[in-house]
Formats: sequence, structure tokens, C-alpha cells
Amino acid sequence: MTRLVLGIDTSCYTTSVALAGDGRVVASWRKLLVVKEGERGLRQSEGLFQHVNALPQMVEGLMKEAGPVEIAAVCASSRPRDVDDSYMPVFLAGVSLGKSVASILGVPFYETCHQKGHVRAAMVDSGIENKPFVAMHLSGGTTETLLVDEKMNISLIGGSDDLHAGQFVDRVGVKLGLKFPAGPHLEELAVKGQAKSLFPLSHKNGHCSFSGAEAQAMRVIEKGEMKKEDVAAEVYNYLARAITWLLMDAFEKTKADQALLAGGVASSRLLRKLVHERCRKKGVSQKICWAKPELSGDNATGVALIGEEMLLNNK
Repeated sequence: MTRLVLGIDTSCYTTSVALAGDGRVVASWRKLLVVKEGERGLRQSEGLFQHVNALPQMVEGLMKEAGPVEIAAVCASSRPRDVDDSYMPVFLAGVSLGKSVASILGVPFYETCHQKGHVRAAMVDSGIENKPFVAMHLSGGTTETLLVDEKMNISLIGGSDDLHAGQFVDRVGVKLGLKFPAGPHLEELAVKGQAKSLFPLSHKNGHCSFSGAEAQAMRVIEKGEMKKEDVAAEVYNYLARAITWLLMDAFEKTKADQALLAGGVASSRLLRKLVHERCRKKGVSQKICWAKPELSGDNATGVALIGEEMLLNNK
């Protein structure tokens, strides 16, 4: 019988489970949490409640899809990032279920962090050839440039010092009357608009800012000075400029020759196109890799793969 590792990730906006074995993902299920129309997010208590309700049915479906298998270990993300003060209650749902399943089956339980799960999932079929490499995690809760070493240790290089990229997108999108999460809807508008780099890029000492650009976007929306499509185009133009600058700063600091971009914001095809164009214009010669679109958003794929690697290393 095939031995697999069960991975569980319960982030702020997605419930996800996955099974991995022999270095590949056998099955993966995920479900977006429900956010009321007009709202820009969820309270942690509401997110936790939705995770607890969703997990039993999702695990059942995952196991049916995989067929007869043996669970050799369980791994869950227990915190957003791999630092001492990183904590969010939503991760308790996955950890609690993971520990219970592991205890019942008499198999090891492992913990990792949500960010490491993102990076590991992003590595799958991405073109990243070796370590160390620069990683960029772009989401609603994180905008960071990182150095990933040979042992998958992650160290912070830079990022945003106020809003995160996903927050910038969602706040402008909701202001324009779009549904949360606003990324896909704002991107649809952006491809129809024209950007003129109206929002000055703010950056210093390895960090960029999104709050100033957000304030400018809110002002032009309230005054009705620009078409919705052009506002959206300016948002993605600003993101591309900020990301390119962060990458250039990280390459200079680390001397790494490749980078991997992951996270929900990184799944945008428009953003990928704009960043590649910007990097080419700026003379960036390092290799830029992107997570597969289906592995850019929150998912348990990386968590399951990390769990399998931890199981092999502890034998």
C-alpha cells in the first residue's frame, strides 16, 4: 500500500489539504473561506469557525480521491512565518486536526510555517535549479523578499514596511465595488486600462511602501478623476515597479543568481508580464522563476512535501 504524508494548511482565507509521496503530490483539495460582500476580510474567530466546518468533508474527499493509501505522517502549518512572535489563531484548526489524526494512527506529527509551505509548493516545476535562491512571498498577509538556503532555512532580506501587496490590491478593488478577494477582478479591469506610472514609487533600505499609492488611488476613485480600468492598471504598474526594485535590491545583497516568486498575488498573469518587462528594461540578468498559478495561492501542497522530507530525515 502506498505510504503518503497528509498536509494541512488553514490560512486566513483558504482551507487546504494534500497528500504527498515519493516527492510528488498525489491529491490536493482547497476551499476559499466566505467573506461577506463589501467586507475586506474576516475576523480570526470567523476564519477558525469556517476551517473547522470545512476540514472533515475535505479530508474525506481527499482520501477518496487518493484511494487505498497508508498515512505515514501528518504535517500542518502552525504559524504564518518561522519567527518566534508569528501567530494566528486560524492555524489552530489545522494543527488540532493534524495532531488528532497522527495520534489515532500512531504516526509522527510535524509542524512547519505557512510561508515555508508557500515556498516549497512554488518550487514544484518552477524552473528553480538549486539553492540558495531569493524568494519573494506576495500575498494579503506578507510581502517579503527572502533568502532560502540549502536546508530550506529562510532569512528575511526586505519587503513592505506598511501594507502588503494583497492588501493594496484588495482595498483598491473593494473601493471600486469589486468582490473580495479582489485580485482576479481588478486584474480583469487592469488589462483594459492604461497606466502612466502616476503613483511615485516609495522605497528605502530594502523596503517599499504601498500605503502612499493606496491613498492616491482612493483619492482619484473618490473624485472620479480616472476610469476604473486606468486605476486598476496603475495598481498593477505600481506592483510591478515595487517588485522589480525589491528583486534588484535582494540580488545585490545576496549575489544570488535566481529568484522564485510565490503567493496569491504572484498568480496574476498580468503582474508576471509586467515584472518581466520591467526587469528586462532595468537590465536584470538573474533568472526569475514563478510558481505554477495553481500553486501560487494558499495550498497544502508545500506543507505535505515538507512533511515527507521531515519524515525521511528523521528515519
